[in-house]
Amino acid sequence: MTSRLLLLCLTLSPLCALADAVRVSLQPQATLGKGLPELRVHIEEPIAGFEVKLKRGDGQEVRVKGGGQPGVTRTLRLEQPEGRFHYEGELVVRFPDAQESSMPLSFDAELVGPLRMTVVPEDVDVAGRKLRFTLSRPASHVQVTVLMDTGKKAFDGEVPFQGEPAGKPLEVTWPAAEGRVLRISLKAFDTSDFYTALELFPWQVDIPHEEVTFPTGSADVPTAERRKLDASHSLIADAVSRYGRFAEMRLYILGHTDTVGDTDSNRELSLQRARSIAAYLRKRGLKLPIFYEGFGEQSPRVATPDETDEATNRRAEYILAVEPPALPQPPFPPRWRKL
Repeated sequence: MTSRLLLLCLTLSPLCALADAVRVSLQPQATLGKGLPELRVHIEEPIAGFEVKLKRGDGQEVRVKGGGQPGVTRTLRLEQPEGRFHYEGELVVRFPDAQESSMPLSFDAELVGPLRMTVVPEDVDVAGRKLRFTLSRPASHVQVTVLMDTGKKAFDGEVPFQGEPAGKPLEVTWPAAEGRVLRISLKAFDTSDFYTALELFPWQVDIPHEEVTFPTGSADVPTAERRKLDASHSLIADAVSRYGRFAEMRLYILGHTDTVGDTDSNRELSLQRARSIAAYLRKRGLKLPIFYEGFGEQSPRVATPDETDEATNRRAEYILAVEPPALPQPPFPPRWRKL
């Protein structure tokens, strides 16, 4: 494109002569890794040479000298960081008779990197039917699809924005619908029509079950307790058959203990018990990916003093999900082990 500011010709004859002698055009945008913005000086009449003097918005100075015969185009590649920068300066031309003339330069140039969308877990409010996110560049609009676990869509449409600046929280909402939210698909566009896409799977289901009673200090599943895991296997398999056609399901098993014993031993014991449950369900024929973690005494159902024999805290959780489940105030970031 040719900038009007670059071709301003006033009534002063030296500047008009300059405009006849050279023409300046601008390629104001380039993609990171594929080029740079460019300022082009087109020489149309004989000149002795020229100099481009620019100052970038962050204070960086650019000075380039050049010349050539009529018909030649000199290209100045604007080395700059990612983002949009304003340039101010001038083009000074020397003529064969030793006279000089200049024209003002004022323009913006942008080096466009990958558009980034950021969503943090606390900004996914499934109960409130809303989601917040940020973009790394000004926002134009976002295409949103909210799929429920019934197979129906709660929302499938476009949400407009007004060029909100990079980093400003943006929000989308959707109406109430039957079932639980399985997948949220976002395709966000910046004001230059670049886009980025993201899929979220906030869906998770707690599988009700009878707790397996382990012998004190043991992680082996007693023979008499296997019927409980057989019943759990049936419930999990049923849930997978209902929801697995929409996304790949995973089973997460969380082990817990009471406060009898030291913290480190209890965590290791809960981890091994969770693994034993996972191994039994796998042997029973469960084919979906299974992950497990042990929280020991650090995430009790009922708060108790240390060294308290509390049966309700000796438990496991079975969570069916697509992504690692959202846990309410976990005592530490879980390190999920895959069986």
